[in-house]
Amino acid sequence: MASPRFKQYAVLASSTLAFTICFMIWMMFAVLGIPIKQHLGLNETEFGILAATPVLSGSLVRVPLGIWTDRFGGRIVMFVLMLVCVPFIYLMQYATAYWQFLAIGLLVGLAGGAFSVGTPYVARWFKPEQQGMAMGVFGAGNAGSSLTKLVAPSIIAAAGWQMVPTVYAITMLLTAVLFWLFSYQDSAHLVSSKVSLRQQLALVKDPAVLRYCQYYSVVFGGYVALALWMTKYYVGEYGFDIKHAAFLAACFSLPGGVLRAMGGWLSDRFGPHKVTWGVMWVCWVAFFILSYPQTDFSITTTHGVQSFHIGLNVTLFTLVLFAVGIAMAIGKASVFKFIANEFPDNIGAVSGVVGLAGGMGGFLLPILFGVLLDITGVRSSAFMLLYGTVCVSLVWMHFSFKAKAGREPAAMARQTR
Repeated sequence: MASPRFKQYAVLASSTLAFTICFMIWMMFAVLGIPIKQHLGLNETEFGILAATPVLSGSLVRVPLGIWTDRFGGRIVMFVLMLVCVPFIYLMQYATAYWQFLAIGLLVGLAGGAFSVGTPYVARWFKPEQQGMAMGVFGAGNAGSSLTKLVAPSIIAAAGWQMVPTVYAITMLLTAVLFWLFSYQDSAHLVSSKVSLRQQLALVKDPAVLRYCQYYSVVFGGYVALALWMTKYYVGEYGFDIKHAAFLAACFSLPGGVLRAMGGWLSDRFGPHKVTWGVMWVCWVAFFILSYPQTDFSITTTHGVQSFHIGLNVTLFTLVLFAVGIAMAIGKASVFKFIANEFPDNIGAVSGVVGLAGGMGGFLLPILFGVLLDITGVRSSAFMLLYGTVCVSLVWMHFSFKAKAGREPAAMARQTR
């Protein structure tokens, strides 16, 4: 019989693998959408909608999946979720019209709900002081976004885009079987059946939950949006082919997933507030730099007219984007450390709501990127939008925690009377 420690790490490893593959499939339109866009003659807004469609369904399903995980256990919920997605992934190769891609994309997008299953499932196998690390390791499955950028272009080059759904469907099926074989269930981790759906969803009224929803819509929603958008950005802005563009885009996606474990460790050590605050400042500065468009201008001097060019070359752009990927990876883990600390008995329900908010950010932002690009013609307008969302987070975080710090001494004074 397996020891408790072995079960802990078997659950962590199998869940991380499952989430990596689910995230790889969830982000498949980041690469697959480019030949589809060319084939169907889509504009930027239509491409944004196509890329974001799987994110919508994967976000909406997070709340019920989190609650079902509390009720029935993460092992069975994750396994069934993966199996349900397999036929829809395979059918995508037969789509020919825009509406068909959107409809199938919604069904394939259910795979994105795996995060709200794995987070509470993994967390409950570890002690509170280890949960940040455990959830960070599991969350490193976000690296599936970079995996799709490394794998899909080679498949498209070798056999056409229609082969990608076949390979991905087989991969999902095999991963589901491996997950079932190497994962475990503990009935002690289940939330009592006496707890109603209404009681669990009532947690949404908590101001802290709303605050964490906003933070997560930036660090996760922004990550998803950029992971979907960057391959096409490199193609349009710097003229790369799809294979090289996807590779450079993976320089953002890979640290944005893998280093999430480091964010969990930092949150365990220094606390989620300090870590999240630092993350928001890094993103604020980086998005300010990335927002500046390629600019050519001339000025009249005593020596005649002189022309200047201001803009990031591809190397500097990729380095700044790499820094954003690291910051977002750490921030995704620190936000969920907040949840584990404040809602230990309802991690599934709360993580489902916060995950929904993050996913909705990942759904809306690519569409807005496309709308802004169609209206302004400025590709860096995507980063201007993200700069604004980070400003909101910084202001909200400053005043909410300032108010909380002021209430704590007053509460202690009342207790001593």
